[in-house]
Amino acid sequence: MTTTERKQRPRFLFIDEFRGLVGILMLMGHSSYFFNSVWKSLDPLDPFFSSTGQFWLRYLGYLCAPGFLMMNGAMVWYSYTRRRESGQADWAARWHLIQRGLFLVLVQITWVNSSWGGFAQFKPGHLGIIACIGISMILLTLIVNWRWQVRLAIALLLFLVHPFLLQIPYDADQTWPRILMQTFVDSGEFNKYPVIPWFGLATMGSVMATGWIHGWHTTKERILWSSSIGLVALGLATVVRMGRGYGNIFPFSELGSYSFVLDQKYPPSLYHVLWFFGAVVLAMAVIQALGAAWPKLTASLGVVGRVPLFFYCVHIGILGVFSKRLDLFYREGGVPATLVGLALMLVVMFPLALWFGRVKRRSRNYLIRMI
Repeated sequence: MTTTERKQRPRFLFIDEFRGLVGILMLMGHSSYFFNSVWKSLDPLDPFFSSTGQFWLRYLGYLCAPGFLMMNGAMVWYSYTRRRESGQADWAARWHLIQRGLFLVLVQITWVNSSWGGFAQFKPGHLGIIACIGISMILLTLIVNWRWQVRLAIALLLFLVHPFLLQIPYDADQTWPRILMQTFVDSGEFNKYPVIPWFGLATMGSVMATGWIHGWHTTKERILWSSSIGLVALGLATVVRMGRGYGNIFPFSELGSYSFVLDQKYPPSLYHVLWFFGAVVLAMAVIQALGAAWPKLTASLGVVGRVPLFFYCVHIGILGVFSKRLDLFYREGGVPATLVGLALMLVVMFPLALWFGRVKRRSRNYLIRMI
């Protein structure tokens, strides 16, 4: 890619395209949640699957949370760096990101929690993935200008310490111990996405952004470095998994089995975060390679990826109202019903994402810019 091409094509376009891919995978997972009868008996804390099709529905969705946290971390680093390079004061650059993080927490407790039930009830007393992203975003502003080596060390330390923190006993029936532990360490009714391991992945996203956006100047360099780092991470995860002890939560039967790749997500094990860090980085390499070879193919993903919060909030609201609240095909089907639901929702959501992306690009309204 020439210097002229780099100026014409935003260097972080592939981040939007990857966020679009993750958004569509998340829509598939949510379509499964609303239309797939397996959820009548499935425990979200248990990596259960009843067939190969059900396995892939669940497993592809495992890429979503690490992908969103890492891309958010990457964009936090990019936004801060760009604002500072344009002459904005340090606190102003951080405050912009802090406001965004607080807004995400507010969206979680006001919109997202209630949207799952079709807005039948207001449910502010719960945290989730959007709040986790928001809190991680706020925390990342504290270290966003530190050298990438230091941020890498912090992320790895969080990964390594988290398995020990999971051994802290607490009474889940007591309000404040439950809130404290499930906000930062454990998963449960109050929160399935504890901040410590997921903030580690957001921080890793900021580290990778240093290379993706500033360090590696050509598509070829980004693909080669991303592929190498991703494979190393998968190798480290495999070593941790084969140890069958520290860093694992669920046992497995043998290398290459379904049980080998399905360690716990709620909360994530050390194996899980290392494996999906590697998977995200490798997927980024694939997206960049596809974007270089067939830019029109990946451009459609960018439509979704430029407005990920809008896409997330609106599609859950629609599914919640029509499937859960109006009881239209709610958990009556299987894999085919899930895929039909995905296709129909894409027909609805793609034009909406395209429209809102144009509105957001032109608008200077504070609320619209936050969404």
